[in-house]
Amino acid sequence: MSKSIYIYGASGHGLVVADIANACGYDDIIFIDDGTNEYPTFEDIKDKSSIPIVFGIGNNNIRAKLFAKVQSSGFEIVSLIHPSAIISPSVTIGKGIVVMPNVVVNAKATIGDGVILNTSSVVEHECIIDDFVHISPSVALAGDVKVGKHTHIGIGSQVIQGIIIGSYTIIGAGSTVVKNIGNFKKAYGNPCIEIEDIK
Repeated sequence: MSKSIYIYGASGHGLVVADIANACGYDDIIFIDDGTNEYPTFEDIKDKSSIPIVFGIGNNNIRAKLFAKVQSSGFEIVSLIHPSAIISPSVTIGKGIVVMPNVVVNAKATIGDGVILNTSSVVEHECIIDDFVHISPSVALAGDVKVGKHTHIGIGSQVIQGIIIGSYTIIGAGSTVVKNIGNFKKAYGNPCIEIEDIK
């Protein structure tokens, strides 16, 4: 029997999400995208809420807005976890997250709704990742790190134990975070410092 899923967003990120869906046993993968004529839009499928939906959208703010719209329309928003990921049984996981290949999430971490844990990222023990965060490929968060909602941590960055990173903040690629970073900040470097405010 066929197992169907909608992927909201037909970008390159969406293609990776489709591969994960396939690895999780979905064999009928239907892209929807509001920005092209190539795929159905959400308006085209909004009355077909018997099929679950997942997001293939890397932008945190857009993903959050669409999450609210989809949820209010009665769809089941599912999480996808690639079979190669290692997730401690004591981890708390929200709705609509995507966990990509070779991710590790260790004991008593908390992962909020709509989070992306990208390829080969590591979330150590007791970290708290708030809603609609994007953790990029090969990011390493040491134990007890807290990341505020809608924050994006760039590829290859490292965060030492106990650090707090605020909400709506961007950590540039390859950064080493050794002190707390505030809300609505762009920060970059080794060591990572706040560069400017995000308006």
